Amino acid sequence: MKICITGIFRISLLILTMLTSTMTSAQIGLRTIHQERSLYRNILVTEDYERRCMRFTITDRIGQNQSCRYLDDKDKLVFPYAKLVLTSLLVQDNPERILIVGLGGGTLVHTYSSLFPNAEIIIAEIDEAVVRVAREYFDFEETDRIRVETVDARVYVKRAGLRGEKFDLVILDAFNGEYIPEHLMTMEFFEEVKMLLPQDGMVVSNTFSSSRLYAAESNTYREVFDQIFNVRMAGTGNRIIIAPMQALPDRATLEQRAPLFRERLERFDMDITTFPRLMQTTADWDTGERPLSDQYSPANLLNN
Repeated sequence: MKICITGIFRISLLILTMLTSTMTSAQIGLRTIHQERSLYRNILVTEDYERRCMRFTITDRIGQNQSCRYLDDKDKLVFPYAKLVLTSLLVQDNPERILIVGLGGGTLVHTYSSLFPNAEIIIAEIDEAVVRVAREYFDFEETDRIRVETVDARVYVKRAGLRGEKFDLVILDAFNGEYIPEHLMTMEFFEEVKMLLPQDGMVVSNTFSSSRLYAAESNTYREVFDQIFNVRMAGTGNRIIIAPMQALPDRATLEQRAPLFRERLERFDMDITTFPRLMQTTADWDTGERPLSDQYSPANLLNN
């Protein structure tokens, strides 16, 4: 009987790799401290020696971390995307009323309430389980100035518009690493969001840095808001779209404003003076791609 030494070696190497991976996880103490299945997703909370994270999965696959916080420093931002969101301060620096779509572990809520303690912040979060987990495991709490509306964001935005409400800043953070709800990516939705903005209002959206809908999504924002900042950082899966109602400041203005925020943002482990160069206005996509609409929104292509 012939024995394939090469084959045995490959199998042994695979087993060794798997064992090493398991040992690495055990060594850093990664453990699941909470898990539940909501109406919309699986929700897991994991913790290691350094940080606690919330993870979403739509199926039973292992998903990406949705929100993380350092155990010894609540202010320090874990993910680059949150720092990219804060570049919008160079466009609008004093929002008094903020709408955040998507709660996660409440990172952005904590950051903006720390920066603007007198601002009113409303969060539209569809999943009641996410709100409960954020309260129990991530120290999220409602106050007289921070309120959660457990409702689909499209419904909340539509109703708020009919009531004539205005928000200086709308942050769209329904991105979960796997998808963005398709009804929150269309021209019709952004027109409804636009109705909530005063003349100096602004939308900031956390979305994909690459996908088959990259061009279509970019053109959708431009169709509704005309000019946008496209903010990307190498090595991350996120990009931030900043869409203000007012004219975009030029690079010189951004660089002039950045030092004014440097000290305020140091507590979040961010040097904002390095970010103006990431705020691009030139299209790096096919500008002829069809914008997304309620009738045309092939969001199933995002992960292809």
